[in-house]
Amino acid sequence: MTHDSRPVTLDQRPPTVDHRRNVTIDSTKGIAGLKGALRYVRAYRDHVFVVKLGGDVLADREVLDQVAAQLALLYSLSIRLVVVHGGGPQASAMSRRLGQEPQLIAGRRVTDSGALEVAKMVYAGLLNTDLLAALREHDIQAVGLSGVDADLLTARRRPPVRVVDDSGTAREVDFGHVGDIELADPRVLTTLLDARFVPVVASLAGDGDGNVYNVNADTVAESLAVALKAQKLIFLTGAPGVLRDRDDPTSLVTFADPDELAALMASGALSGGMRPKVEACIRAATGGVERTHIIDGRAPDSLLLEVFTGAGCGTMIVGRKEKATYLGVDLAT
Repeated sequence: MTHDSRPVTLDQRPPTVDHRRNVTIDSTKGIAGLKGALRYVRAYRDHVFVVKLGGDVLADREVLDQVAAQLALLYSLSIRLVVVHGGGPQASAMSRRLGQEPQLIAGRRVTDSGALEVAKMVYAGLLNTDLLAALREHDIQAVGLSGVDADLLTARRRPPVRVVDDSGTAREVDFGHVGDIELADPRVLTTLLDARFVPVVASLAGDGDGNVYNVNADTVAESLAVALKAQKLIFLTGAPGVLRDRDDPTSLVTFADPDELAALMASGALSGGMRPKVEACIRAATGGVERTHIIDGRAPDSLLLEVFTGAGCGTMIVGRKEKATYLGVDLAT
């Protein structure tokens, strides 16, 4: 099932010819696209989108530039953007450069003291600055933050927990300096959004005792989306979306609700870094975020296709009540 299979009928005119170059230009396609997107532009103006960029997107300078250009278009249409980023691959690479082998269990990073120092350097330093520079190149006035700033995210250290790893084995794991978010205070984000700035949030959090915690960036994005009552939470990843068969890209799930995703997780179809994303989408969808999306951020114009077309290009997740509304209306994303 696609996001919306109903066609949009638009006026068509014959293509024009640019005799200066002797090249045929079908101007109707561009106009048709604008007309088709207009209903979405009207619906989303002044609403909040939380967009989470994964490490695969940040790793490729050309991809990052393409994503920044798409964010610039959303920004120009008065959509209020909050960008959240992780950087797991970059943190792993830095750890190895420093002689430390990273450890991930069920898609989540074990953070000892050395890994926490790496997280501070990579997330709040290198990647945050590079992302701000990419956005600035496209005339987006962005402000770099982490969850430690202005009490944005308050976390507590995660106690040892029993988890089922990707091999299906249950084990007790101490994740170290990893935080579970207790409170999101979005006042600093609201202040920046009201002033037409784009907050760019690195996935660190703090507590009242001066401790800093590494927090899964998917969880950060979900918590901020719920706190801001965002209309959309969008994950730009290195995968096409949720797959029923992780080895078959044609098994893409284009539309799902929390019950369907929970069943997929129970079946073992979801593993590694996709699990935290799906878990975050379920919590967001049940916490008031209208629609959440998982798409391949490396694919050309994927963000715009997901936002401004009915068919979309990835997986859209909605709550149970929103699903009933979605099935009865024409606005599909």
